[in-house]
Amino acid sequence: MNAHDDIAQVSGIVARARAAQKDYETGADQTRYDRAAEAAAWAIMEPSRNKALAELAVETTGLGNVPDKIIKNHRKTLGLMRDIKGVNTHGIISDDPTTGITEIARPIGVIGAVVPSTNPAATPANNIINALKCGNAVVVAPSPKGVASCELLLSYIHAEFDKLGLDHDLVQMIPAPGSKAKTQAMMELSDRVICTGSQNNVHRAQTCGTPAVAVGAGNVTVIVDETADLKAAAQKITASKTFDNATSCSSENSMIVVDAVYDDFIAALADEGGALVKDEAQIVAKLWPDGHLNREVIAQDADKMIEALGLSGQVPDDTKFLAVETRGIGPDHPLSGEKLSRVAALYRATDYEDAQAIATRILDYQGAGHSIGIHTADDARAVALGASMPTCRVIVNQAHTFATGGSFNNGMPFSLSMGCGSWGGNAIDENLHWKHFIQSTKIVREIPPVEPAVEEIFADYWADTAK
Repeated sequence: MNAHDDIAQVSGIVARARAAQKDYETGADQTRYDRAAEAAAWAIMEPSRNKALAELAVETTGLGNVPDKIIKNHRKTLGLMRDIKGVNTHGIISDDPTTGITEIARPIGVIGAVVPSTNPAATPANNIINALKCGNAVVVAPSPKGVASCELLLSYIHAEFDKLGLDHDLVQMIPAPGSKAKTQAMMELSDRVICTGSQNNVHRAQTCGTPAVAVGAGNVTVIVDETADLKAAAQKITASKTFDNATSCSSENSMIVVDAVYDDFIAALADEGGALVKDEAQIVAKLWPDGHLNREVIAQDADKMIEALGLSGQVPDDTKFLAVETRGIGPDHPLSGEKLSRVAALYRATDYEDAQAIATRILDYQGAGHSIGIHTADDARAVALGASMPTCRVIVNQAHTFATGGSFNNGMPFSLSMGCGSWGGNAIDENLHWKHFIQSTKIVREIPPVEPAVEEIFADYWADTAK
């Protein structure tokens, strides 16, 4: 198939999506949108299908592990369904007699969703559910390694659609073989682009000419200060760092520990399976053998990762991840960046102020806007971080991977895509959620004038400036 045929194929897909969306919206009510979203959710959450999707994802991408993929598919989808249950996305959503404004929810149309190989079922499902909840059709562009998982997910969704009499064309994908040209065409023809993935994909999404909601890169740094519960911090960091073999953008990549508790924290980490490694040069040579991350290490189980790094017999048998001592930060020090593996950089700070300074330098190099973690008993420090660091989220005393994208024990919306604000080059600074899949029309009526006297507005200013 040549480039012209590729574009024609994508044009046909988007045209069918547009026709299906018009039918979906015509005569719709909230129940229709809710049932469609529930169908897509059950397609991935039904246990046997969830397991099949998780197994296929690991088999075809070589990333992560099956038990954690199953948990992720279930919890992320269940949490999203909790968040959108009862949310009104159809018809009149507000009517304010004071302002005279009535607001009517309107679908965007066709959503073009670009999704990564790290979560080849959970992320498309999240986008599809949000799109359907808000009355849209959606076309998914999976990464090459994620094609098989996306195909299987869509077959499950379409089977659920058949129970409701819904058009399969409401949820489509760019068929294999994928290409940049096909994805580009989809983005240009869609009504809104949602992009989670590489910075190259994000750049292309944000310059395609279609309004885009894209998210930035993670490179999570976590501070452990002298007031922290070290055992709890070690447990949470280990659980988070090892989940799905560190495929998440919210996985801890650097730990900054203040000197006063450094040795005690290392001991607590060892109890949880975090092995201290002091030979930074060996890790760097093995993890980036040709300047690129070693595929035998990326998102692999601990035993495979240890063998690929040449550390067999050099770390304890129960090792779950590696904490590599380092001091360097920046492009010449790859350990300070995202590693997509069970490897974390470990920095020793003289005190809390030094820890914050190190964290700032790391985020200035990579991961600005995404999130930072802190384990502390002093909540004022967390608030101060939020007021001064280039970050959209400060995760306090939690396992970062589970907390950043929404958890049942915090108030963040469930999502697999984190906006990073201006620091990360994004239009949004919040977790991607249903509000990014909808627009509204305002009915504007005349009301009694609300016009202040000039004195009301400027009295304080004049008093301060001695008018």
